[in-house]
Amino acid sequence: MSQKTIWIIKANGARVPFNKFKLRETCIRAGASRKAAKRIADGISQKIYDDMKTSEIYKMVLNYLKIEDDGTIIRHKYRLKESIMRMGPAGYGFETYVGEILGAYGHNVLSIGAIVQGKCVHHEIDLITELVSSGEKYLIECKYHNQSGLYTGLKESLYTHARFLDLEDKYKHEMLICNTKLSDDARTYARCIGQKIISWRYPPEKSLEMMIEEKGLYPITILGLNKFELASFARNNMMLIRDLIKANLGLLSNRTGISCRRLERLQSLSRQILQ
Repeated sequence: MSQKTIWIIKANGARVPFNKFKLRETCIRAGASRKAAKRIADGISQKIYDDMKTSEIYKMVLNYLKIEDDGTIIRHKYRLKESIMRMGPAGYGFETYVGEILGAYGHNVLSIGAIVQGKCVHHEIDLITELVSSGEKYLIECKYHNQSGLYTGLKESLYTHARFLDLEDKYKHEMLICNTKLSDDARTYARCIGQKIISWRYPPEKSLEMMIEEKGLYPITILGLNKFELASFARNNMMLIRDLIKANLGLLSNRTGISCRRLERLQSLSRQILQ
């Protein structure tokens, strides 16, 4: 006999069936063992109910991860999407973060927020990069959301392409990068015109979170910092946890007002996340 389908409510209000296997794979990607991920998925599947919000399920997963071995580290990785959404309010530019990510994948960042004259009008371009291997230039638009449940849609894809058409004598490629999921229309349109998009969960073989995890490009907001610490790190242009690992803690403590003992704990946590 097949199990009854449980319907849950996403942050955008959509009602979708609960997928235990998807939840299990998400835990594995965060660093949980297959056995631990199965225990978590099985446990949660027994407690959920119709019209339960995904935000409640998210909290349940964090609680389950907390009791697993190395749960603290896994929990931090599981909260990657939330950590990226905290960057804007904390004073970090998403364009700068995207530049760091692309820099690890062979791009040289030429400018952030440059004003460029097109055939018809001036444009403020979020990112302009050059692929080191070929010298080809990219026009890149960045779309950032600091709350869950929002999609990047056709409008953003159309907007990026319109700019590219007015500037196509200057750039070889156009790209749209966002920290949310992508609408079906945006995905279809981008494929049709040859626009490259990097977003949450897309493309399946090289999505935004995959690029971050593959190179360990975790934002410092993943460390569970308080408002004072976030503001202090932002003022000192410390965006990635790998920057904290390389830092001289004595000098950093003087600049940020954060104690050396606290910085040592954060540095140790950063090393564990990057293991």
